[in-house]
Amino acid sequence: MNSVEPREDNESKDDEANRLLPSSSDDEETAFDSRDKILVGDLDSSDVDSVPPFSWKKLWLFTGPGFLMSIAFLDPGNLEGDLQSGAIAGYSLLWLLMWATIMGLLIQLLSARIGVATGKHLAELCREEYPNWARLVLWFMAEVALIGADIQEVIGSAIAIQILSNGVLPLWAGVVITASDCFIFLFLENYGVRKLEAVFAVLISTMAISFAWMFGDTQPSGKELLLGILVPRLSSKTIRQAVGVVGCVIMPHNVFLHSALVQSRNIDPSKKGRVQEALNYYSIESSVALLISFMINLFVTTIFAKGFYGTDQANRIGLVNAGQYLQDKYGGGFLPILYIWGIGLLAAGQSSTITGTYAGQFIMGGFLNLRLKKWLRALITRSCAIVPTIIVALVFNKTEASLDILNEWLNVLQSIQIPFALIPLLTLVSKEQVMGVFRIGPTVERLAWTVAALVIVINGYLLLDFFVAEVRGLLFGFLVCTGTVAYVAFIVYLIARSDALPSTWFSIELSKRFAYSGH
Repeated sequence: MNSVEPREDNESKDDEANRLLPSSSDDEETAFDSRDKILVGDLDSSDVDSVPPFSWKKLWLFTGPGFLMSIAFLDPGNLEGDLQSGAIAGYSLLWLLMWATIMGLLIQLLSARIGVATGKHLAELCREEYPNWARLVLWFMAEVALIGADIQEVIGSAIAIQILSNGVLPLWAGVVITASDCFIFLFLENYGVRKLEAVFAVLISTMAISFAWMFGDTQPSGKELLLGILVPRLSSKTIRQAVGVVGCVIMPHNVFLHSALVQSRNIDPSKKGRVQEALNYYSIESSVALLISFMINLFVTTIFAKGFYGTDQANRIGLVNAGQYLQDKYGGGFLPILYIWGIGLLAAGQSSTITGTYAGQFIMGGFLNLRLKKWLRALITRSCAIVPTIIVALVFNKTEASLDILNEWLNVLQSIQIPFALIPLLTLVSKEQVMGVFRIGPTVERLAWTVAALVIVINGYLLLDFFVAEVRGLLFGFLVCTGTVAYVAFIVYLIARSDALPSTWFSIELSKRFAYSGH
């Protein structure tokens, strides 16, 4: 009898553990286990269709995913775009920064919508929607985009560490130190989602305080700032910077990430009132988060507009030398501006690399339906990005110009991937079979496809401009042309699978015409 009792105890523990797992099944990948989700309301409420009244306490419970999402708007690649925009175009592109952030907010709200309404994140839904070959291509593209973003983020952190160590630590050492964020992330995740979100709140606050301090030190023109926001201006000399401002807004991995992060709250997709309540709170929270990110980007742009617009250094400023240029221009003080810049850049790089690790887990797990332990999945995700980053740091750490060239190539790499996140998102969020009553309406659908088309065309211009300048030689040109044909063909395939464009732009107009002819 004694030999049986332990077995029964083990079985009862297994049963209890199974009850704590997601209800979907053991062979299904999920963003968060049931035991990890945050309780945000009465799960046993019988009134499933009515939306509960607004509550500040509820808003606080839903606050978190939007701020993690907003990190992608503040990564080192975006900061470099900001400083170059300010140095070369002055205050003239602030209006575009504002509207680009609004466009980014629309896309991210759709990403949150699909996650809350379906109870699944975008990578999981792509796995179910597309055939195996297309799913694997989408997964590969998402991983490539993530690696490209991660290289920029890790190198940004490494540059900050180099600044703060007075050049004692070389770039590759900074890369290795930044790679340790994987273990910090794993350590924090064991203590729950809210602890992780609190750390990101500290990092975002560090960025805001650092760049606001610099804004106060440099004192940009308030009049020029307001004119830059309110009066659209664009010249042939600032086209490249304008394209960069818009291109930095949509990060492919961030679209996948946000749809997973919103599932950290315990929301039953079958209760319409609870889903709508969650969408309302997430809309408020994401809007506030991106308003803060817009202010931080605004600070960086205007700091460099005040200091370097119209100067000889304007075309030479990049992420590597920006701190030194600021130091030469504004000198020391109680806390030298070089170190303030280094602290802000380190917070941006460190936070974005951790969210990159997070996004990598969801992308790999969702597309491939992998049920791996968190530490193993994070380690695989981190290794995929960190190994090429160390190689890149060693190869390109020769001159400032070589790192700038690397950054241009990485921007191109991410621009190429944008359609493979946007088109599946808009396809799925427009489908009643997927979204039920929460599918987007015709007006929002048109607006979303217009924004997506605008972003894709702008990034297409960036790609064309880059390849015209960089492609040399017959063989390389042939490979680029072949790749372009395959690339365009896959985009056409993705759009052809979507019912969104025909139903929105053509079917409605045709139905109107037939209705009129009937009269």
